[in-house]
Amino acid sequence: MTLEKRVKIGIDLGGTKIAAIALVTGERPLEGRVPDDEVLFSHRLATPKGDYIGVLSSIKTLVDMAHKEVGTNASIGIGIPGSLSPQTGLVQNANSTWLNSKPLKADIEQFLNLPVKLANDANCLALSESYDGAAQGANVVFGVIIGTGCGGGLIVNGNLIEGRHAVGGEWGHTPLPWLKPDEYPGPQCWCGHRGCIETWVSGTGMEQDYKRASSQYLRGEEIVSRAKAGDETAVKCLKSHVDRLARSLAMVTNLYDPDVIVLGGGLSNLDHLYEQLPFLMRPFVFADHFEENIKKPVHGDASGVRGAARLWD
Repeated sequence: MTLEKRVKIGIDLGGTKIAAIALVTGERPLEGRVPDDEVLFSHRLATPKGDYIGVLSSIKTLVDMAHKEVGTNASIGIGIPGSLSPQTGLVQNANSTWLNSKPLKADIEQFLNLPVKLANDANCLALSESYDGAAQGANVVFGVIIGTGCGGGLIVNGNLIEGRHAVGGEWGHTPLPWLKPDEYPGPQCWCGHRGCIETWVSGTGMEQDYKRASSQYLRGEEIVSRAKAGDETAVKCLKSHVDRLARSLAMVTNLYDPDVIVLGGGLSNLDHLYEQLPFLMRPFVFADHFEENIKKPVHGDASGVRGAARLWD
């Protein structure tokens, strides 16, 4: 079996950085495996926060650099926080709120004079890991981003499920399930509601939880360090976080029953999540036997940009 070589550019538009990659599909895949892709180009730029035109210019810079490196035009896929409304074509539900209600796809295509495909960044993570990552060969895959925000992407039989309103997998803006008395009504979310899962299990949510308990703001990595040093408030914060994440993923399991859940985003590097989540999820999963398969992304923080490159596939 041989494959025609095809260059694919992926862009991951994040809150702090814009990453780009160019992949070329190999010609001789191993028997029974997907073809390995060679990375021809990889680069990052800082995200010009709040500067819409600056974002468009940065994306054009990265695409121009990639084209110069690979020596040919390529398909272009872009992962974004939020999604495009099928009704209006405008960005919706982005936690980088200055992107909302903008015609991002149309504007990027005008800047580049090339067609592009856009998808939610968590969808791109799920697509990448189901193709040649931690969930390769699985029928139902739920990809999770737990970083600044909390996103999700659903893959069924290799196909990305975006849904009628392009909100498929957006578990982060459903309420935290099986509330405890001290969790009601929950923190105010930027989306306008209270108690969204994102306000509890994202990195931002964990930091705010520590601040409520101690009146001191610490970044997530500082909370983890203090917990390892025996700080009781930090230990309690991490314990509450994994418990809430477990309840939230149990709800997802009752809806989609995924073969594999892949955790991405900054908090996916916390090893205790993989040790504790299956046990903590078990009482809330509506099944007589439960063995959840929760994995780290094989491609790490490059998974989103690799998935973006595959959007034309």
